[in-house]
Amino acid sequence: MNAPRVYLHALGMINALGGDLATIVPALSALDAPGMGLAHTGIGDAFIGSVMTPLDLAPPPSLARYDCRNNRLLLAALAQIAPQLEATRERYGAHRIGVVLGTSTSGIEAAEAAFVYQAQAGELPVNFNYRQMEIGTVAPFAAAALDVHGPAFTISTACTSSAKAFASARRLLQLQLCDAVVVGGVDSLCELTVQGFASLESTSPTRTNPMSRNRCGINVGEGAAVFLMSRDESDVWLAGVGESSDAHHISAPDPAGVGGERALRAALAQAGVPASSIGYVNLHATATRKNDEMEAHLMARVFPDGVPSSGTKPLTGHQLGAAGATELGLAWLALTGDGVALPRHLWDGEADPALPALDLVETARYLARGAGPQYVMSNSFAFGGSNVSLILGR
Repeated sequence: MNAPRVYLHALGMINALGGDLATIVPALSALDAPGMGLAHTGIGDAFIGSVMTPLDLAPPPSLARYDCRNNRLLLAALAQIAPQLEATRERYGAHRIGVVLGTSTSGIEAAEAAFVYQAQAGELPVNFNYRQMEIGTVAPFAAAALDVHGPAFTISTACTSSAKAFASARRLLQLQLCDAVVVGGVDSLCELTVQGFASLESTSPTRTNPMSRNRCGINVGEGAAVFLMSRDESDVWLAGVGESSDAHHISAPDPAGVGGERALRAALAQAGVPASSIGYVNLHATATRKNDEMEAHLMARVFPDGVPSSGTKPLTGHQLGAAGATELGLAWLALTGDGVALPRHLWDGEADPALPALDLVETARYLARGAGPQYVMSNSFAFGGSNVSLILGR
């Protein structure tokens, strides 16, 4: 028996481009996008993607021990889907709504600040609580803040964390363990990740430059993106999920991209469509030497006739555990918004002759609207050889 479709009903998002969809959508194709949100940090020479929107929404008093930048980013995104979530709670009950979120940093930034305070004052600040930084508390915190009581768990697989969350959320729905799931990811900037990538010589002192011959590393970013997912029929469904783990190296991708290609082809097979049916691909495109080389070659194999593609990390920074959900969200916006342009591929235009040429979206372009279903894809690759490809259909 075929598993039931699951649908994506609402999106909440905050990142370096803006604090909500009303600001993020026009920024995706704006000519002045190079100045948005990304700036130098005091952490070495790194260029980062900071959220500039004030994070005024705090946890309720009963959850004050969870108050940190990471959870405030999450609350800002969750607030944007509150009306749809409330309607779903009234229909199914709080016990039938789950939460699956990805993260890689949680509230580590809060711990870093607390340790600095401790070094000066001799004790931890009174407002610091270990739960702020614990990786696994992100989803349970969200469930408590939303007052929903279905399964709630956090996934942390580095840069595929929130992409894998969609696979897990869909399983909860298809197994009828939930009637709706809040799914997505959140990550906040902290020295641990910025310095960690710097120690790997993977950070760029300027805006990241994916697929360029001059690419030299990532801009670490922060943000949150959350969807409401259910079996209730709507315009957009999660058509295909491909997951693989090639375990090639603790941090470097498999140069041949065997596992990544397997994930893309598995997503296509599950969606039941050929590669030619995909109208747009959001690339992982970290702008590191090895990742872009791997991804460009596997894209050329999977899409021999080409496909409009872009890497959006120059616009948002690489949000690590929130990247998969954010980039799927950007693809969802192009799929659902009539007149919404495909996200631009922002780079210096100097192609790497060692890479196969990709059809990169450099000017205003739109999904071709036809009579039948339309499909978009988003790819995520992570440390340890974790690979995820997601396909949305409309």
